[in-house]
Amino acid sequence: MPPAHPFDDDKLKEECGVFGVIGLSDAANFVALGLHALQHRGQEAGGIVSHDPDEGFNSARRFGYVRDNFTKQSLMETLPGPLAIGHVRYSTAGSKSAQIRDVQPFFGEFSMGGAAIAHNGNITNAEALRRELIERGSIFQSSSDSECIIHLMARSLQRDIPERMQDALRRVEGAFSIVAMTRTKLIGVRDPLGVRPLVLGRIADGWVLSSETCALDIIGATFEREIAPGEMVVINGDGVESHFPFRRKKSRFCVFEHVYFSRPDSIIGGRSVYETRRQIGVELAREAPVEADIVCAVPDSGTPAAIGYAHESGIPFGMGIIRNQYMGRTFIEPTEQIRNMGVRLKLNVNRALIRDKRVVLVDDSVVRGTTSRKIKEMILDAGAREVHFRIASPPTAWPCFYGVDTPQREKLLAATMSEDEMRQHLNVDSIKFVSLDGLYRAVGEANGRDASCPQYCDACFSGEYPVAPSDMIEKGFELKAAE
Repeated sequence: MPPAHPFDDDKLKEECGVFGVIGLSDAANFVALGLHALQHRGQEAGGIVSHDPDEGFNSARRFGYVRDNFTKQSLMETLPGPLAIGHVRYSTAGSKSAQIRDVQPFFGEFSMGGAAIAHNGNITNAEALRRELIERGSIFQSSSDSECIIHLMARSLQRDIPERMQDALRRVEGAFSIVAMTRTKLIGVRDPLGVRPLVLGRIADGWVLSSETCALDIIGATFEREIAPGEMVVINGDGVESHFPFRRKKSRFCVFEHVYFSRPDSIIGGRSVYETRRQIGVELAREAPVEADIVCAVPDSGTPAAIGYAHESGIPFGMGIIRNQYMGRTFIEPTEQIRNMGVRLKLNVNRALIRDKRVVLVDDSVVRGTTSRKIKEMILDAGAREVHFRIASPPTAWPCFYGVDTPQREKLLAATMSEDEMRQHLNVDSIKFVSLDGLYRAVGEANGRDASCPQYCDACFSGEYPVAPSDMIEKGFELKAAE
């Protein structure tokens, strides 16, 4: 497995990406393309399971990028058939060490046939379920929370696999968007709050399930609709069946998908992710104006918001920081000397543009603040007169338990410092974050956030968890006190 990039530890890590295809010959090839488009959601490992009527189920799981594994003809020839699902992974639960056994999709053989499952999200009562299942005789093969679903399905008394899956998921708490398959069916399901994304597409005579619409584009599929919160779709040769096996709840989609996780060329809730991020910049300029000479993005995730800030403020936008697009995880072993070079291997300042300027730096978030400090130093070294940070999300003060790898709360800068203390810590002229209401306006909620019943999951900003993180509470995690 390639070593983790030493300078990417100051971002919230993407959850996972799932993709499935039915009704196309060599479906695994289309899944590999879809996973390539979803690579931003998980760079640690990937896997594909396919089914062929003659050869049965076949699978391949590999560490590293999709492009380095699932583009090899010799490998793809081992995954024949018109039905396949895939998964790209960043470890959000279970062991953080690299274990091939933790790479999805997971497969189980049941009395009515085999089934494979790929899960995006996090089960917040997984440890309690695991203890119960082990006491009843289940033998786990991985450290992943997702394997609980397979064992719960195995213990169900329902007559077919979709019904067993419904049975299992009724025991599960937390967030899940799932793509699964049997010998003849492709299955997609979202948790009742719809925290993680899942969409349905159509290509020729086949159907596609994907975490994001950008992965439909890469294979030429048309976007049909989003899978609704709490919905299960079962797709076979006869078409798409829709079921709602869970008690209906108000949607609480992850608002950070709009801010950072999803690709800017995806569509969420009928809205362009790029346009939403640009509008966050507009709101930020209205809420936190400053006298400056140039607006620069911390590339690439801060670029749309920086464009919006520049347009609304009237301050010119410039490419003050250039990203090295060819800096990969396998570039070099991170020796101490290389580490001391900081982010300069990945980002470089456009000195001619920055010199003698008052600079507004727009970034999507501040987590630990380590990268922000290094970027500020680079800007000052290039001759900037002033540095003003504008952040296109509210302060990240609480960890996520729904499929995002976040540091412990005490390591989050905003959990221990006020805004002015952060300004002093980063040693910048000013730092301002978009407000929660401003963020909500940018995603299309004209009246801002409904405090009595928030329209999105924003727990990483507000500390208000729509599903109690049972396992973490058992370990002593303290929820935010009621105001």
